[in-house]
Amino acid sequence: MAPPENTGVSNAAQAPQPSRFDPKFTQHVLDTMGPNVEPRNRQVLSAFIRHLHDFSREVELTIDEWMAGVHFVNELGRVYAESNKTRNESHRISDILGLETLVDEIAHKIISDTGSDPTSSAILGPFWSPHAPFRENGGTIIQNPNPTGRVCLMHGIISDLVTGKPIPGAVFDIWQASSNGKYDFQDPDNQTPNNLRGKFRADENGKYWFYCYHPTAYSLPRDGPSHQLLQMMDRHPMRPAHIHIMVSWSLIVSRRPALEANVAPAQVTHPEYKGCTTQLYPKDDPWLSTDTVFAVKDDLVVDFKPLQGDDKAELELDYNVILAPKDYKGKVF
Repeated sequence: MAPPENTGVSNAAQAPQPSRFDPKFTQHVLDTMGPNVEPRNRQVLSAFIRHLHDFSREVELTIDEWMAGVHFVNELGRVYAESNKTRNESHRISDILGLETLVDEIAHKIISDTGSDPTSSAILGPFWSPHAPFRENGGTIIQNPNPTGRVCLMHGIISDLVTGKPIPGAVFDIWQASSNGKYDFQDPDNQTPNNLRGKFRADENGKYWFYCYHPTAYSLPRDGPSHQLLQMMDRHPMRPAHIHIMVSWSLIVSRRPALEANVAPAQVTHPEYKGCTTQLYPKDDPWLSTDTVFAVKDDLVVDFKPLQGDDKAELELDYNVILAPKDYKGKVF
């Protein structure tokens, strides 16, 4: 038998290749943290620095590329400041990179052990406002009608995940863009504040109902740093049509702080239930599979149906919301 061909590969353990870069540098940076760093801050910042250094070594980041990144971050701040803090490009960047959706999943994923799941969450986005007024069930959020808008009667029941019973008094907060694809504060020539916004309190049977528009797809702004990043990745800026809802939620962070500096944060709460912030999407929207912020989930795709016998609306959407009790943990993995 002929001897095996010499491949030059030994069966012995291979000696590790020496690093092209200082293998002790990252640890040195981490070791400079002082002893009084909060444990969670130490955990997050240490992981961030390690991944940032590993990323830089992996792609062998050039000085020009690093400086381009520095200028990009500076531009995010400039746009925010010059817009009087109404245009949050940093928030938008985290959306188009999928970060907000990932953080939302980490924060809110609950797998039920009862056979049904609570309503899925989705990203809040930058357009929520604490100013939305309470309106009566059966009312409308359409304050400035658009001739191209298709009016919809939206209704449903808010119920308990564990018992299946309705939740009287739960608050349903809704906001949406008009049929021109713009939210109220983006479109002051055509919309007054709180157009297409409102809060509704479920009745004694857990029911809510009101009039809104069939949602319209729209583009993220086609200028600024976020659009430049989309172009670099050869991606479109479109969001599928959607309606934002927030049910039984307590939010202490004010969006658009320059406009709301003197407004107390909204306290939309139910003492016994976890809140749900989410978005609903028409099933026939062409952008569902490529939503530029990756927020679409299968159970949030809904069917708007023709409505007969109501002279106020041509469509209806029946959508029930299931909330988990605050102490509900779900399955443990």
